[in-house]
Amino acid sequence: MKKVFAMLLTLAMVLSLAACGGGSQPSGGSSDGGSGSSGGSGGDKVVRIGVFEPATGDSGAGGKQEMLGMQYANKETPSVVIGGETYSVELVYADNASDASKAPTAASQLVSQDVSLVLGTYGSGCAIAGGPVFGEAGLAAIGVTCTNPGVTAGNDYYFRICFLDPFQGTVLANFAQEKFSAKKAYLLGELGNDYDQGLLNYFEQAFDGECVKDSFPPNTSDFSTYLNKAVAEGVDVIFCPVSIAYSTQIVKLAASMNLDIPILGSDTLDSNKVLDAAKGSDVQIYVSTFYQEGGSPEFDEGIKAWLAEDSTAMTNNGGDDTIAAVTAMGYDAYYVALEALKAAGSPDKAAVKAALPSLSYTGVSGDIAFDEVGDAIRDTAYIKTADNAAGAWTLETVQTAK
Repeated sequence: MKKVFAMLLTLAMVLSLAACGGGSQPSGGSSDGGSGSSGGSGGDKVVRIGVFEPATGDSGAGGKQEMLGMQYANKETPSVVIGGETYSVELVYADNASDASKAPTAASQLVSQDVSLVLGTYGSGCAIAGGPVFGEAGLAAIGVTCTNPGVTAGNDYYFRICFLDPFQGTVLANFAQEKFSAKKAYLLGELGNDYDQGLLNYFEQAFDGECVKDSFPPNTSDFSTYLNKAVAEGVDVIFCPVSIAYSTQIVKLAASMNLDIPILGSDTLDSNKVLDAAKGSDVQIYVSTFYQEGGSPEFDEGIKAWLAEDSTAMTNNGGDDTIAAVTAMGYDAYYVALEALKAAGSPDKAAVKAALPSLSYTGVSGDIAFDEVGDAIRDTAYIKTADNAAGAWTLETVQTAK
């Protein structure tokens, strides 16, 4: 009986391990082989791309949508020719949990997995915290939507394909004045959040009027004091570049208050969860972002079909097939990574890093190239507004900074 029990226990362990892999869920990769490559099944060569994103925490919803773009691109193009040889592309995941204190550990996990380069992260605070780990390891990272200037400042190994917060803050300040003739703005962000606080400062610097600024502590769940203050101050607009978790609470509260002050948000508010929070109400929401559906019909059609056939992907997208701009950016980032590998002629991380500065690529979100700091050369933002009756985003305008 002991022998039979031992055999059954061994079989159960094997089946349990086998059930952990596959599918579109983030999963880790093995670390055999060198220079970001290994032998796959049947002797195929494999190159690994690290995915440094939040799958949990306040930014988990946005992180999952950003990863969807990479996962769809990987499904569409699962291999790349490097130095005349074909490599299968494996995405290797590390969840930074939307927490800057946990980001270095997640970054170290990817370094140990022998990846050739890294994509991510959604959330500038985690990018800033994890960046030094990549720099010390000599591993290049490509930021997808981490817009704070501190991501690339002083780190030769961090690049990014998105516009920066000084640009985004200025665009939104300009829009507030041009659209609403705003003279007084209420600015609200999370205390200690690099992304939020940076954008509040850039908006304030560009805004030709009076700003009333507040910061709420982490884990705040009641924003009534803040919205009531905005009303009492008689402001023309509210600017709150906060996470999806906070923005949905703020929008729901604004709807219940019948708040008639326009709410301006940054790229983090470009989410179907925010649309759901506003649906059926009169809340006015305007966001700056990187992509609007219709920009690439072929991409739109393809990813919507994939979402329809993959229930896990649909769930990770918030339950419907609305295309988030961060998804389009994740898609473009994957192809920039492939271009870097092809230009390097090797999966070696040093060769890949050396190839990145001179790359240029035209993606679904537009032309992508890097300046001398590693930042994207971008001069345009999409301003979208929520159609609360339809539960969809509509394009308000395409705007550049003055």
